[in-house]
Formats: sequence, C-alpha cells, structure tokens
Amino acid sequence: MIELTEQQRQELSAPEPTAIDPQTRETYVLLRRETYERLKVLLALDDYNPDEGAGYINEVMAEGDANDPYLKSYLHYGRQA
Repeated sequence: MIELTEQQRQELSAPEPTAIDPQTRETYVLLRRETYERLKVLLALDDYNPDEGAGYINEVMAEGDANDPYLKSYLHYGRQA
C-alpha cells in the first residue's frame, strides 16, 4: 500500500479525483475503499442471469397490475380497431 501525497489528498476534494502515472501517462480514479467495495459488487456481472432479473421485473409488474384499478381502461391503447 502507498501513502497519499499532499497533492493526491488535495485532489480527493475534487468531484472526480484522479491521479496520473508519470511513466505510462495512464489516469486513475481515486476513491474511498467503501465506495470501491460498493462499485465492485455492482460491476460483478460474472454470475448475472438476465432471465432471473426479468423474472423479478415480471413479478413486480404483475403485483402492480393486480392493484391497478385503471388497468382495463388503458389496455386498449395502441391496438387498432
């Protein structure tokens, strides 16, 4: 692990703090560990199953439709007579 330089510490107050590798000229984003951990979980799509996600969406929509008193009145929109 490295320690932050004073310049990096000041950069942390910016909306998108970055650091540049002087040898490769690559830019890195500086973020707190807890932010990184949250992002890591969100971006871990290795085990993502779109069918499972679609199933959850269908469940939520079915619940919403079941409780919608106006559903029948707007189901005809978009259909040609």
